[in-house]
Amino acid sequence: MKKIVVLTGAGISAESGIRTFRDSDGLWEEHRIEDVATFEAWQRNPALVLDFYNQRRKQLYEVKPNAGHIALVELEKNFDVRIITQNVDDLHEQAGSQNVLHLHGELKKVRSTIDDDLIYELKGWELKKGDLCEKGSQLRPHIVWFGEAVPMIEKAMELSAQADIFIVIGTSLNVYPAAGLVYYIKPGTPVYLIDPRAEMLSGVKNLTVIREPASTGVPALVKKLSEL
Repeated sequence: MKKIVVLTGAGISAESGIRTFRDSDGLWEEHRIEDVATFEAWQRNPALVLDFYNQRRKQLYEVKPNAGHIALVELEKNFDVRIITQNVDDLHEQAGSQNVLHLHGELKKVRSTIDDDLIYELKGWELKKGDLCEKGSQLRPHIVWFGEAVPMIEKAMELSAQADIFIVIGTSLNVYPAAGLVYYIKPGTPVYLIDPRAEMLSGVKNLTVIREPASTGVPALVKKLSEL
């Protein structure tokens, strides 16, 4: 069974109603990165950081997977599908995808501030000051903040190198190291890029650009691939 590796970004979740960070009306327009998405911000004003992610988490409980997420599940009928996502939501899992690797953390999980291996599922949407891990340390969002290492990147590189087909959905490919994954694929691997504002990728051969939203572009590609 051929292996398809899919790299997804904010664009696929935006169609479900999750606001992105980089668009003109995005979340960074309301908050400085330095104030809500760095460890220094957490040390300086943990209440603001907690509230920022609580609001993101609350919103996640109000949205559902869209046709793009659901089409990727259909792809599993004919292929070994592995999803690498830059998104911190769980919409891929909600849709039914079986193999999802989160590069930048998971919004519905929290972890210890003194032991990165102590990770917990958060019940409900609100993480409060005073919520502690088993070692007595304040719990923080299980998110990779700016300036922090991306612990799953090596696994993502390995998966990318194994791909027989590589699909990129809803990402500008401006955020590294995730943006570099497309350069780990084997020579000759077909690459599909689905995004309304997609541009050609320098140095990537066998590239097909589909300038459509995920909700239409992904189902169309899945249908095409399933007929091969």
